[in-house]
Parts: sequence; structure tokens; C-alpha cells
Amino acid sequence: MSVISFNRRWAQVIIATLARHQVRHICIAPGSRSAPLTLAAANEPALACHTHFDERGLGFFALGMAKGLNAPVALIVTSGTAVANLLPAVIEARLTGERLIVLSADRPPELIGCGANQAIAQPGIFSHFARRCDLPRPMPDISARWLAATLDEAIAATRAGALHVNCPFAEPLYGPEDDAWRDWLSPLAEWPQQETPWVSHSVGDGQAPQPDWLRWREKRGVVIAGRIKAEEGAALANWAERLGWPLLADIQSQTGQPLPCADLWLNSPRAQRLLAQAELVVQFGGNLVSKRLLQWQQQARPQQWWLIDPLPGRRDPASQPGRRIVSEIDVWLQAHPARDAACWAPELSALAAAMQQQVGALLAEEDEALMAHRLAELLPPQGQLCLGNSLLVRLADALAQLPAGYPVCTNRGASGIDGLIATFAGLQRAAPRPTLALLGDISTLYDLNSLALLRQVDIPLVLVVVNNDGGRIFSLLPTPPDRREAFFTLPQGVSFAPAAQMFGLDYRRVEKWETLHEAVHRGFTRRGATLAEFCVPPDRGAEAFARLVALGGSNDPSCPLAGPPPQLQADAGLAARFSRFSR
Repeated sequence: MSVISFNRRWAQVIIATLARHQVRHICIAPGSRSAPLTLAAANEPALACHTHFDERGLGFFALGMAKGLNAPVALIVTSGTAVANLLPAVIEARLTGERLIVLSADRPPELIGCGANQAIAQPGIFSHFARRCDLPRPMPDISARWLAATLDEAIAATRAGALHVNCPFAEPLYGPEDDAWRDWLSPLAEWPQQETPWVSHSVGDGQAPQPDWLRWREKRGVVIAGRIKAEEGAALANWAERLGWPLLADIQSQTGQPLPCADLWLNSPRAQRLLAQAELVVQFGGNLVSKRLLQWQQQARPQQWWLIDPLPGRRDPASQPGRRIVSEIDVWLQAHPARDAACWAPELSALAAAMQQQVGALLAEEDEALMAHRLAELLPPQGQLCLGNSLLVRLADALAQLPAGYPVCTNRGASGIDGLIATFAGLQRAAPRPTLALLGDISTLYDLNSLALLRQVDIPLVLVVVNNDGGRIFSLLPTPPDRREAFFTLPQGVSFAPAAQMFGLDYRRVEKWETLHEAVHRGFTRRGATLAEFCVPPDRGAEAFARLVALGGSNDPSCPLAGPPPQLQADAGLAARFSRFSR
């Protein structure tokens, strides 16, 4: 009984410390060794508890909640491989900055390395992807003040990404609640009734203005917008417009993409000559989707390249000379006001408009490319959009134009296809608004367990699964044709109707744009989740994208998009053009 009660007190301090760092949501997977933490969380009135049986899905669910809340989210898992299943979500959080606090229960030291059941070496299991805080076995001679102060320091130091708190507990783990060891908490005095950490750590905020900004804003500049917050997108678009600087905007930027289809026309000779005149490039956010934009980033030679992002560290794969500025983007924009000027490269607007018109004229067939081009027509009012990876996000980035400020969620840190359904479910749980989510069939299969999370949705969520029977992005790569299906695209030949039925989701199978449009909007008229399976010819969307990219890169500068669209080529030149594709 003594061990049971002290485990409870120890866990109580851990959970109370989280609550005082503004953690309001905790995601819990079932487990025995983690029982003290789970029971403490269930008894903490400041916390909302969320559960899922699959630790990998739970990790991404917490990641999605952290995206929606812009605040830390905690997790509780038991020992053994349960912890290891969180690694993909921890990696994504490291790369995109969402704050996760992982509480992993563990066997005590005497049970590690001796063949004990479910006992692995858990400290450091996340390598450099998470900050570590390895707690000792709970012992009465370790003060409650030390425990609270240690956690305060670790949480405050984790400004972005994940913190892994490893928590060994000895048996017994279960027993009735009693008053034993309450005196151990007495050194914390009245702290349990307060709302502040035991030890507060101050970190300087704000970003001093660049002293030469007034001079630089008079020059020819280009603005790049990567992954930024929705509320920052419209402000950034207005800032760039006032300066008269072209804005090359990623689908994740939520700027309204004033120069649409940039991924298609950036390779045109006319665009290259115009952009070569830029003296300064100011980039906001990273994780760019467009391959053509990434290639221009590599070859551009402005006098300086400024990259503003709230996450620390290197965010520029091209290693351009200039300034790396760690700052919140809205803070930076306020400190660096624009001045009204005419656009110095108005021809880019004409180029983008002509390309967008050509796209609309060429995409007449029913496939995911047409869906991406007309994506704005599917968006629910006052809603949010979630995009999967691989081919789908590239089509949306290249072909869609979304309203400025419309929230877009992606997992573009590691750009994996794992945990996407769980991420979107977590996002909607944290930001409860109508949600449109788009995924490929392989991504959906990879996270099928997380369809269980959609059973708990009580506001409209429509998951569109584009079933093109495999990973069709590999059709754009120079993969050997005789080995492509067997080792790369991996067609599965499945229907998602049984999966929807198993998890009690409303289901629609569609094959035409009109019926897809109707199914999506019907889904937004009902509470709960709808799975709409959009069945399209396997390679048609990838082939359409390839034709459009080839068209955008071969324009006559005097007549940007004149002439018939070229056919998909199988030569080495086209293969090389797509050789940099990844997920």
C-alpha cells in the first residue's frame, strides 16, 4: 500500500506541473505501468482527457491538437514498444515545431536489461528528435519541490518540438485511494491551488527591427511564403502587395496565392529572367512543397536572402547568403512596415493568369488534378482544409487557389504518409469547425486504425479518399516501367466501403466531379464524419500534372501559353525533370 500511494502522489505532482504550463489536453493510450499517470490525469480538473487504442495514431492525434491549439499537448503511454510507436509523431513535431510532452511509464531500473517483461531501455529512445527528462524511481527522500522544479525547467526549455519525460514506476500500481504520503506534498504549500509553475523561467520575446530595412524596402524584392499561420497569411499578402513585390506562395501559406500556379510557370524563360532582377528575397516559413520553387531557391542569386521563421535552426536547404531571423511572423511584419509602391514585375501576374486559364481549359477529364484545380469549390464556409502528402499536396499546391486566410493543415515536416487521419482528427478536436480532408488511398490504408477517431466527431468532417489504386507519384519518377507496379506504386485494388462500415462512418463512392461536389457538400449538412471515396483512373492525374509542368516550363516569352499542350514525354529529359520527386 505504501508504494501504491506514493506512486499516486508522485504522478499527481507531474500532472499538476503540466497544468500550470497551460497544458489543457492530454492524450492517453491504455496501459498498466502508466496507471498512476492515467489516474492522476483523470483526477485533474484542468485537463481534458482523450483516448485511443493505437499509440502511433495517438501521437499524431496529439500533434493535430497541438496544431489547432498552438499550445502544448501531453501524452501518456505505457512502457515497451508503446513508446516507440510515438517516434513518427515526435519527428514531425521536431521539424514543424508543435509542442508535445510525452509521459512514458517505465519499469524501474532493476527490471531493465534482465529479461523482464515489456522492459526496454527507454531513455533516449527518441534520439535527438526530443528533449529528454529522465526521472528517477519515485522515492520519498526525493522532495516534491525537486520534482516540480525539474519538470518546470525541462518544459520551459522545450520551446518547440517534443519533450520526453520518462517515468519509472515500481509495482504495485493499483489500490484504493488513501491519505498516505500526503505530508510529502506539504513542502509545496499552497501551490496546488495556484495557476503558475513552481519555478517560472523567462525567455526574451520580440525581434528588433533590421536597421537597414528602410533602405532595402526601396529595392526590387521577392517574397516567398511557406508554412505560416492562417492569420498571418492575409497580412503577409497585403504587406507584399503594398511593397510591389511578387509573392510566390505555398499552399500552406494561406495568403490567397495572388500568383497562382507558380509551380507550373516558374520554369518558364520569361519568369526566370524577371525573377533574376530581384535584389532581395524575403522568405517567411519553410517546408516548401513546390519543386520548381525549391529549384529556383537553389539557383537564385539575389544580393541577400532573409528567412523569417519562429523555429530556430537552419530552414534554407539552398544555404543562401543573408540573414536567418528567428521571430514570430506577425511581430516581424509590424516591425518592418511596407511603403506603397507599384509592382516592379507586373508581367508575372499576366503569366500566372494565363497559366491558370490554360489549366482550366486542359483539365476536362475526371481525375484528382481536376479536383485540385477546383478545390476552392469544395471548401466549407468558416471551415478548414487538411491535405495529405505525396501527389495530392503537389497537385493542390500547383493547381488550386484558395481564399486568403483559409486555414490549411499539413504534415510537411518529414512529409510522411503515416498518421494523417489521426492528425486531422486531432486538429478538428482542437479547432472545432467544418473540416475537409483529402488523402490518397495508400495514406488512408496506412492509418486505417485512426478511422476510429472519426466516430467521435460531432461536427461535419468530410474525408475524401482519392483512390487511384496505388502510389501514383512514382509514375512521375524514372522508375523502371517493368518494376513500377510490383515495387513502387503497389496497387492494392481495395474499396473503402467496408472500412467505413466497420467504423460506422457515412460513406459515398463517386467517380465524377459533379457527384464528388454533391457528396462533399451533403457531408457538410450532417453532423459527424463522412468518407467519400473518389475513384479515378490510376495514372491520369499524374499524367495531367506532368503535361502541365512541361507546358509551364516551355513557354514562348512573348506569348506565354500559346500553342497546344505537349504530350507526356517518356524521354530522359522529362524523367530528369521529375527525378527530385519525393513524398
